[in-house]
Amino acid sequence: MGRPSFKESKTAIVIIAWNSDHFIGACVESALSLRCRTLDVWVVDNGSSDSTPDILSALAKDDKRLHVISAGRNLGTTVSRNLVLKQLSVDTDYICILDSDTVVNQSAFECLAAVLSDSSVGVVGPTMINSSGETQLSGRALPTLPIKLAKAFPFGEFAQKAADLEIPSTSVVRGLQDVGYLLSACWFIPRETLEVVGFLDEKIFYAPEDVDWCLRCHESGLRVVRCYEAYIVHEYQRLSHKKLFSKTNFEHIKGLLYYFAKHRYLIKAPELKGPFNA
Repeated sequence: MGRPSFKESKTAIVIIAWNSDHFIGACVESALSLRCRTLDVWVVDNGSSDSTPDILSALAKDDKRLHVISAGRNLGTTVSRNLVLKQLSVDTDYICILDSDTVVNQSAFECLAAVLSDSSVGVVGPTMINSSGETQLSGRALPTLPIKLAKAFPFGEFAQKAADLEIPSTSVVRGLQDVGYLLSACWFIPRETLEVVGFLDEKIFYAPEDVDWCLRCHESGLRVVRCYEAYIVHEYQRLSHKKLFSKTNFEHIKGLLYYFAKHRYLIKAPELKGPFNA
């Protein structure tokens, strides 16, 4: 039996929030507006000190499909998402991992579900734009030490070199592109992929949990695909870029060191298999 259309599916959306009061209302409302057979929207609040808890409480009173988990402190991206993933019903068709600074729409989700009619695809992500219409590189090549070093100097030729190295070399065929990894601001996943690949690695607090999970997807023989025809809004807060010396940056560096050690490479990223790979 094939995978259902989005309209016929049972879908769970998993959102994490941390001091997200500028975004969380629009994000949750857009998720709740989606039309499918059964919809559950889960939000894990990582100890927000702004008005995020109040916004979520008000929304949950009006819609029983919204489930709010108050973590009480910042658990990071992996532990908080896994809190929900580990309790989802086994008959869930699709899981959407979503950041709180996104706004989604019906058309995009129908398109993403259609891509998953191909059982070789383990996860698909949309094209993401900000509210000004600027397109983001939502699907990227796997990182290497040279890429990360170039990104550490975000100016002049270093910044341009890092940006160029992150562009996947794979072909775009019929609006789809196999990529190294997808930004976890929006992943659309069939339930069986989670059963094969497993949960997010909780040894990573903040990043690069998206790279690690997507590489494990590749290693399981499943494709990681960007869909150019599905569009959502993503304001892209880039928390690690706000302060040079911060807990977020420290955790990002620690996560990168762990990732490179775990997958045993620095300079040359693993070669990926896929029908669109150049």
